[in-house]
Amino acid sequence: MKEKDILEQQIIMAIKTVEDPEIPVDVYELGLIYNIDIKTNKDVEIEMTLTSPNCPVAESLPEEVRTKVENLQYINKCKVNIVFEPTWNASYMSDEAKLELGML
Repeated sequence: MKEKDILEQQIIMAIKTVEDPEIPVDVYELGLIYNIDIKTNKDVEIEMTLTSPNCPVAESLPEEVRTKVENLQYINKCKVNIVFEPTWNASYMSDEAKLELGML
C-alpha cells in the first residue's frame, strides 16, 4: 500500500470519529465528505457538505473535522471547504449508516 493510501485511510478513520449531533452516525458514513486531497507537502484539503445549509453545527462540524485531521501524526495543515453542490441527500449515505438509521 502506498504512503498516500495509508494517509488517506488514517484521515478517514479520524473523520469517522466526528458524529453529526442530530443523527447518531459519523459524517463520513453520512456521505458528507465529498473529497479528500492530500498534497505532496502533507497538507490536506477536504470538501464536505452539510445535511442542510441551515445546519445548526455549520460552524463547529467542519472545525471538528479539521482539528481531528490536523491531529494526525504526518499531517501539516488541513483546510475544510464547505460546498452545497451537489446537494446532499440520503443516497450519499453508506449502507452502514442507512442500517443504523433503520433505512435498510
